[in-house]
Amino acid sequence: MISLELLIPTLVQSGAEKQLALLATGLPRDEFDVRVTCLTAGGPYEERLRAANIPVTILGKRLQFDPLAWWRLRKHLQARQPDILHTWLFAANSYGRMAVPHRLSTRVIVSERCVDSWKSWQLKFDRWLVNRTDCLVGNSRAVVDFYRPLGYPESKLRVIPNGVETPSRPTQARDAFQQDLGLPPDAHVVMAVGRLAPQKRMADLIWSMQLLRQSDPRAYLIIVGDGPLRSSLEQYAREVEVTPHVRFLGHRPDAASLLHHADLVWLGSEFEGMSNSLMEAMACGRPIVATAIPPNQELIQHGVHGYLVNVGDSAGFAQFSLKLMHEPELASRLGDAARQKVETELSVSRMVERHAALYQEIMGQPVPR
Repeated sequence: MISLELLIPTLVQSGAEKQLALLATGLPRDEFDVRVTCLTAGGPYEERLRAANIPVTILGKRLQFDPLAWWRLRKHLQARQPDILHTWLFAANSYGRMAVPHRLSTRVIVSERCVDSWKSWQLKFDRWLVNRTDCLVGNSRAVVDFYRPLGYPESKLRVIPNGVETPSRPTQARDAFQQDLGLPPDAHVVMAVGRLAPQKRMADLIWSMQLLRQSDPRAYLIIVGDGPLRSSLEQYAREVEVTPHVRFLGHRPDAASLLHHADLVWLGSEFEGMSNSLMEAMACGRPIVATAIPPNQELIQHGVHGYLVNVGDSAGFAQFSLKLMHEPELASRLGDAARQKVETELSVSRMVERHAALYQEIMGQPVPR
């Protein structure tokens, strides 16, 4: 049996945390002894893990560099002596690689989830830790390509796409949902799900809705998510006089299920790793209009699963959305193709199987075909 320690900063309701929880609860218990450690705090996924009898340890990190948290992690690893330490996100990737005692034979896998164009000194730190890394896993080819120049040999690089669960159906009917939001019965619901942060470029989507509603006043944009830009985005919607056609729902724990109420889904990000919200929209059979960044191109083939436009091309979002709104058979065909791709290539079981095979390979065990 392989003893596996998964290390992550928190267990908040976000993409990497969800993937970790899906992986931890999906690995076969007769082959893997799984435990989870959080550097800083727990979160909503902690309950899910504990319900599955997976031990969770919280180290209580308080500072950006917290020597006490590092010492606690080191002591924890000395006591646990896992065969594999699999870390997630920058803080855990850094603390984990620095904390593993040299005398232990623990293999270290780091998981990178995004093309982190904001990184500066962090990349220098990552480069310094390459020799303490047995494998780097990216959730898309774009992520692996971003980190390859740090000096990782090809033998240490892997691509394992995210796994997606088909969101459950919402408890509220579509007509009641629209009525609660003050939308007319014949509204075309365009939905965007994500954190209201600069990389998501929600202002581009708000301007796209201004263009789209000029051609079809039945179009409405529903933005699900919260973040530091919410107030400025609400102000922007007022400034461009599109507020009547935009609804801000804030953070919703049922965000994924709400995708079933969408006629089409937008993603305007300038960088991603592999968007969970995009994959969930595909799993719901929703047609997509998204930016043509490399990770999205790995999910969406233009004209097959949806449409791809350049970053910031608000007119392109409006153009293809209008086409989908006025050609329901086309929208249905693209949505069905998107759902089939998720079912065949991007299921949770496939994601878990790929990780299990990697762990067995790292430990020198035979990998089932």
